[in-house]
Amino acid sequence: MSGRLPDSFIEELLSRTDIVDIIERRVSLKRAGNEWQALCPFHDEKSPSFTVSPAKQFYHCFGCGAHGSAIGFLMQFEGLEFRDAVEDLAKLAGMEVPTTEGAPRQRPRTGLFEMMEKASDWFQAQLKTHPPAVEYLKQRGLTGEICAEFGIGYAPAGWDGLMKALGGDETRDGLLRRAGLLSDGDKGSYDKFRDRVMFPIHDRRGRVIGFGGRDIGDKGPKYLNSPETELFHKGHELYGLFLARKRGRLESLLVVEGYMDVVALAQYGFGHAVATLGTATTPEQAGLLLRATDTVIYCFDGDEAGRKAAWKALQATLPKLTGGKQAKFLFLPDGEDPDSMVRKLGREKFEKLLAFAQPLSDFLFDHLTAEVDMDSLDGRAKLVQLARPHLDTLPQGVFRDMMMERLESLARYHLRDTGGTAPKPAPQRRNRGEEGAKARTPMRLALAHLVQNPGLAPAAGDLGDLLGSEVPGTDLLLELVDICGERPNMTTAQMLEMLRSHPSHDHLAKLAVWDLPGDVESSTREFKDSIGRLRLRRAEDALAALPRIIDQDEGQRAEYRALQRQVTALKDQLRGRGN
Repeated sequence: MSGRLPDSFIEELLSRTDIVDIIERRVSLKRAGNEWQALCPFHDEKSPSFTVSPAKQFYHCFGCGAHGSAIGFLMQFEGLEFRDAVEDLAKLAGMEVPTTEGAPRQRPRTGLFEMMEKASDWFQAQLKTHPPAVEYLKQRGLTGEICAEFGIGYAPAGWDGLMKALGGDETRDGLLRRAGLLSDGDKGSYDKFRDRVMFPIHDRRGRVIGFGGRDIGDKGPKYLNSPETELFHKGHELYGLFLARKRGRLESLLVVEGYMDVVALAQYGFGHAVATLGTATTPEQAGLLLRATDTVIYCFDGDEAGRKAAWKALQATLPKLTGGKQAKFLFLPDGEDPDSMVRKLGREKFEKLLAFAQPLSDFLFDHLTAEVDMDSLDGRAKLVQLARPHLDTLPQGVFRDMMMERLESLARYHLRDTGGTAPKPAPQRRNRGEEGAKARTPMRLALAHLVQNPGLAPAAGDLGDLLGSEVPGTDLLLELVDICGERPNMTTAQMLEMLRSHPSHDHLAKLAVWDLPGDVESSTREFKDSIGRLRLRRAEDALAALPRIIDQDEGQRAEYRALQRQVTALKDQLRGRGN
């Protein structure tokens, strides 16, 4: 299963989807033989290392390692969740996404997104007829153009303006209630947002899913957000992300706290700002940010509350720092926010201010060392105790290793003595030919050929004699042969999407881009040779496991002779193919 949707649906969806068409709409591709090439949209490069294979329906970057199907590309490029990417492709393919298997039955969302869009349009129309709201926005320095770009509107002060305009019967009132636009009191239902400047909140596909309302009459809380609904979960969304992505490739994202901060920054040319919808940064939001860009700059007030918010953002971000991703922190003077600072400094000076953002590593260690006495053994031991739980959440890789080294340096202590990272042995020097030969084991070659050409499965023959083999990957090989035997016409992309949640998915994705023989004859021969070598290894292992000949009974001697004949035959077959 892929994302709890039927495998058959995902397979059919990808069969109707041309990955070249999907990527070409977003990236400039050029033909290179049987494939297409481009500058990678996921990292900076001067020469193209991003390739798209029509035959495999698969993309891969040899520079940063990004890879996947059309679904994976939309997830990585657009920052979509799996189901959202599937729904986008299904719409293009004229398919209807089925109800997910095993999921609780949900009410159909028919009309719900449409109602949210109508509400947004209505709020924008009301703004044009309400001078005090327009004047408030002008006083905040916003232009009509920027308000239109963000869809800013106004909810009138009355109790039932929206309900009268868009409701009126049980179905429409029900949609307004499900959308979080109505509240219920002793005297019945009434508009949730009243006398507020309205900021529509979009999902990653540009659909309105909620609203933030800024009070302009001093009659309630300063800001009021939509409640949690079946469309809107504030801890999973970021205000302004859809528009930021729409403007082009994101070198970085600037995370601020308020709607007005995002809009003001965009007006001054900082179109890469987003806001966390009044919540502390959640792990889901951190994941969204780092799927959309490689660099995140958190911008907070410099007071105690701002630093607490920054620390929570750091904790949410640490587990997401993979593959060159990085986070920084910018603290503003007390009493200032991004809105006021950009107006006070102007674009150029604010740009220079961003350059002084503190790297996450510095913020983390500055925060922790301030809590202990670094001149004492007790204090440095306390530092290790405080820091290790945070560093342990970092993904394995160079950054984690360097953070551990930084902690060792500060504590003046080797963490390997406390169960930390052990020193790595110096790698042995070897040439690339030896390295490649060791990497291309018979098992990896067999798997690589199946991933790239599922139609080869019948050439493997009956693999029953591999059962019980101790060669790593045997169970995976048998599983792939079964899958490919049932679906010999599937593409690489279809197979990998089917195995998206499989423990070996990432390993198979790497094998999907191995350089293998391009012609059918050579490919088939190499695949058969790999299978033959695995059979030979299994037979030789079985021979070695039998007792010495002198200790064998009659049945064991017969088994021994049969295995000897099998080993001889397999060696003859391999020699006959030039091996």
